[in-house]
Amino acid sequence: MKALAFEQHGMLDQVRLLELPRPVPALGEVLLEVHSAALNRLDLWVLEGWPSLRLKLPHIMGSDGAGIVAAVGEGVKHFQVGHRAAVNPTICNDPYDAFARRGLDNMCDDFAIIGEHIDGFFAEYVTVPERNLLSLPEHISFDVAAAASLVFVTAWHSLVTRGKVQAGESVLVVGAGGGVNTAAIQIARLIGAGSIMVVGSSESKLALARALGADITINRNEADWSREVYRLTGKQGVDVVVDNVGAATFPQSLRALRRGGRLLTVGNSSGPKLEIDNRFIFSKHLSIIGSTMGTSIDYETVMGLIFNGRLQPVIDTVYPLDEGFTALRRLQAGDVVGKLVLNIRQE
Repeated sequence: MKALAFEQHGMLDQVRLLELPRPVPALGEVLLEVHSAALNRLDLWVLEGWPSLRLKLPHIMGSDGAGIVAAVGEGVKHFQVGHRAAVNPTICNDPYDAFARRGLDNMCDDFAIIGEHIDGFFAEYVTVPERNLLSLPEHISFDVAAAASLVFVTAWHSLVTRGKVQAGESVLVVGAGGGVNTAAIQIARLIGAGSIMVVGSSESKLALARALGADITINRNEADWSREVYRLTGKQGVDVVVDNVGAATFPQSLRALRRGGRLLTVGNSSGPKLEIDNRFIFSKHLSIIGSTMGTSIDYETVMGLIFNGRLQPVIDTVYPLDEGFTALRRLQAGDVVGKLVLNIRQE
């Protein structure tokens, strides 16, 4: 089978379109014929690698995918060959883990993400646990299902499950073009946030943010955005800041919060290490709330909202698998609004 993979960590020049053996489903697994896969910045971080990451090489990239069940392993009960499926990318290999028993499968000790710790979806076939499959309605395309999965479950778990954002609260999203942020804007609107502000780097990205539900947009190239937020809120600040940028923006995000506010984070696209003025935290009674991915219940809930049309992933461009390197290069350059999708099989 064809697969976009790398045989050693490094930069994009390590990525190859390889011919690899088709995997065989084990106990409780299905073989998924992948029709669509979506890119995430996580793909680039996994490619670069870090000291604690130990992968079986070559490693197939891609944490988002959807397709059709091609074969089933022993013990599979609810899916059959020919079933259309979306896939929750959060893996908990031990269903008896203390966190998993409480429904917190994204916190289990044996936690993994498809495409990060195990082979991903940038291939014609992949094996996945049956419990990670979600039946995909006929009216939802594979492209939409793939584009939605990781970013929407991540944003939902951050804003709703962990952040407990309430109707009427003010929300500031730092970043206008990425998949998680475009999902967060829509979720904040769905919840009934009183005011949604978005900071972005270009007018085209800010126009998209307004189309998705942002009330106020701020171009970070034209204003000190934390001061602007302070001014626009009558020197009060906002209830919630969604900041997945990290080192470059955390200090400003803390300044933009009102007393008792919450900063939500699921990533660090500008770098993991940062310096915080602790006086902002204790004097303003602030909370920093982190999370990774989401639970199975989060996934089923937010994908149900995708299926009924209340939420919609933003798709920038769809490429064939053979042009996956071009898509990865665009992802690295940051020249993306929403999600890039690979069409593994032309539909």
